[in-house]
Amino acid sequence: MSDGDTRQTTASAVAGRLQDWLVQRGLEGARQDELLHGYCERLVELGVPLYRLHVAQSAFHPKYGGLGFNWYRDQGVSSEEYGYTETPIAAWLRSPLYHLLDSGEAEFRERLTETNEESRFPLLNELRANGATDYFAAGVILEKRVPFEKIDPQNTPEGVLISWSSDGPTGFSEDHLDLVRASLPQLALALKSAANRQMAGDLLQVYLGRDAGRRVLSGEIQRGSLQQIDAVLCYFDLKDFTALTERTPGPELIAMLNEYFGMAVGVIQGHGGNILKFLGDGILAMFNLETPERSAAAGLDAAVQMRRGMEQVNETRLARGETVTSVTLALHAGEILYGNIGADNRLDFTVIGPAVNLTVRLSGLHRSVGRNIILSEPVARSAAATGHDLVSLGRYMLRGVSEPQELFTIYEGAPGE
Repeated sequence: MSDGDTRQTTASAVAGRLQDWLVQRGLEGARQDELLHGYCERLVELGVPLYRLHVAQSAFHPKYGGLGFNWYRDQGVSSEEYGYTETPIAAWLRSPLYHLLDSGEAEFRERLTETNEESRFPLLNELRANGATDYFAAGVILEKRVPFEKIDPQNTPEGVLISWSSDGPTGFSEDHLDLVRASLPQLALALKSAANRQMAGDLLQVYLGRDAGRRVLSGEIQRGSLQQIDAVLCYFDLKDFTALTERTPGPELIAMLNEYFGMAVGVIQGHGGNILKFLGDGILAMFNLETPERSAAAGLDAAVQMRRGMEQVNETRLARGETVTSVTLALHAGEILYGNIGADNRLDFTVIGPAVNLTVRLSGLHRSVGRNIILSEPVARSAAATGHDLVSLGRYMLRGVSEPQELFTIYEGAPGE
């Protein structure tokens, strides 16, 4: 066997080991950051003078359309999210990865030591200034496409773009690039596997809620699988919404709902709560923390902050000349059944039980009691040591409840709440 054949055999064996490692990590469900960190470390161990790796991966998410990962030899892996924009940002239009898509080329390389002239890509000038000597980029499409069909850089298919930067005296050798090329399909497939898992988790949390999404992803998917838990339930209900729908154009109405709901969801989740349902103009949420006292405290803190948040949102909307409304907040504590209900081919992860019904009914008493925040006695009892000034509203008969219930509100020194 000649020296050339020996080198080729050795290179194939090295590439095969890296490919096997990437496939194994993909099968094990490694996250993108774990995968990329291990991949870069192995390239360095194999003698590749890798200074920086960048990965741009498409995402399926309601808030952002892509993910970015950067690995530096002395810093490890960091990540960022690319939000949706109506027009592409200038940095993207002037990047070598955009050029790679726009040109239709399979690869792009620019040596950063051959000339002192500035590159037409600002990123490469920045990398050169930081000691980089070579830049190589390639992409992989991760869906079936018509052969030779041109890619629209503004509407990219599912895929991954990757760049490798070297700070070696002469940059990458052809052997280095051959190793990178040989392992690229396995790297892209492992990244797709990790992204699919993350996408499933993200979408389940967005559409089902953080806790329900986690439960479904972990395998709680059997119809009738229910768990009995103690929780503080919170019902956020916009007032006079029916009248608003009659005089507010549809797009404006949806924008208003999103603004109020966005504030409320942020507050509820910020206090450890979970969103269970959007019920028209209302939100049903629960606080299921370590103890009843902590759940009640979190619910009361969230209610106070949501009341203030409504005031702030309304100030902003009035300044823009937009319609405003107010809210009622009801909190009740009790046992609920939490899990999968529905048909074999259409399930809902939801809550049922008398405590749920009573929470919604409490909200409807705001006109009778003259307050916008109403608490049941179980919540007030658990929250006795929270520092909130709880005031009794008296005892009331509630539909479906045999005994009169004492109700409370939170007093903050301002009438009308």
